[in-house]
Amino acid sequence: MYIQRSMESKLKYLAAHFPVVMVCGARQVGKTTLLNQIKDEMGEIQYVTLDYPRIRALAKEDPELFLQQYQPPLIIDEIQYAPELLSYIKIRIDQSNQSGLYYLTGSQMFHLMKNVSESLAGRVGILSMYSLSRAEIESRDSVPFLPCNIRNTESNDTITEIFEKIYRGGMPRMVTDPKLSPEDYFGAYMQTYLERDIRDLITVKDENKFLKFISCTAARAGQEVNLADMSKDIGIDRKTADGWLSILVSSGLVYLLHPYYGNTIKRIIKRPKLYFMDTGLACYLTLWNNPRALELSAMAGAMFENYVISEIIKGYVNHGIDVRSRLFYYRDNNQKEIDLMILENNKIYPIEIKKSADPGKDALKNFGVLNSLSEEIGEGAVICMSPLVVPLDEKNKLVPVKCI
Repeated sequence: MYIQRSMESKLKYLAAHFPVVMVCGARQVGKTTLLNQIKDEMGEIQYVTLDYPRIRALAKEDPELFLQQYQPPLIIDEIQYAPELLSYIKIRIDQSNQSGLYYLTGSQMFHLMKNVSESLAGRVGILSMYSLSRAEIESRDSVPFLPCNIRNTESNDTITEIFEKIYRGGMPRMVTDPKLSPEDYFGAYMQTYLERDIRDLITVKDENKFLKFISCTAARAGQEVNLADMSKDIGIDRKTADGWLSILVSSGLVYLLHPYYGNTIKRIIKRPKLYFMDTGLACYLTLWNNPRALELSAMAGAMFENYVISEIIKGYVNHGIDVRSRLFYYRDNNQKEIDLMILENNKIYPIEIKKSADPGKDALKNFGVLNSLSEEIGEGAVICMSPLVVPLDEKNKLVPVKCI
């Protein structure tokens, strides 16, 4: 069963304007399925995957022959296995001056892949892809979240239903097969991830520690990155921890939300906060096997925040918007924190995230720290379990989690 992806229209737009389109993201989020779904609408397109060792060897050892054998328009799956192809693709697209020639997928984020941006700078349209958003699962239109665009939506969500969504996550297979257990799916997923993506990047003897590191990272979802503590817990040095975290980010499993700091802000915390882009994977790694137990646990607030942040990120990237220059958080040395700040057209929209149904005006207590900024402060929101959009004051409101 195919679930329509919000980025379909953006992908078609990029294919009409760029010779190369790249869809990057973690394994099994639906990159190949998306391209195969729309290829019939865009004409005859060949497909080849570099997962097969012989085809991968040809691409790496004789890129010219590979591209002679597989003519454009062409989908090349898992391009990170043969970056040698990219300079040859560049030559071919410069000679043809056509759009929509090559469609690439990769299980690493484009801006972190070695030599890729240099090879295809200005010639590639890029889309990042994550697991299914709630809007996609429910076949709803989605728009990037902004408090000023919220309509008076009613929500009948219960906290139990939300934690069931958090527990299962948004991986397409987990959505289309409701009887598949997270333990079975994510156990196999992690094994595939280790075998296909990690063994080329770390030594085999480190695999057990790497698995512990991923679990340690998941346990810190919604927290600031503290490499010293993480490396101490796993028994690795800080440099190794930094490298392994970079692998999780480049694989699309983890997103680092950076703090906002301008010239007028003093004494702020500069460490990023980390979030898992699929909450089902985070729950599996932290050994939760029951959504009700998670809901009642001390980790419930952090996992709820992780869910909200990841859904907002998906809403932006599904429209081809780079969130690195738009989404931030705030925390200073006085422990005043704002969970999320959206920067749009030189205006800041502050957002708090609360698991309760009626957090009240106390949730706005830290918004005042933004008054010292040069940017204009827009409407604010407290995303929570409220069943209705409820004004808290003239600029801020409670927003049901369904609205994201």
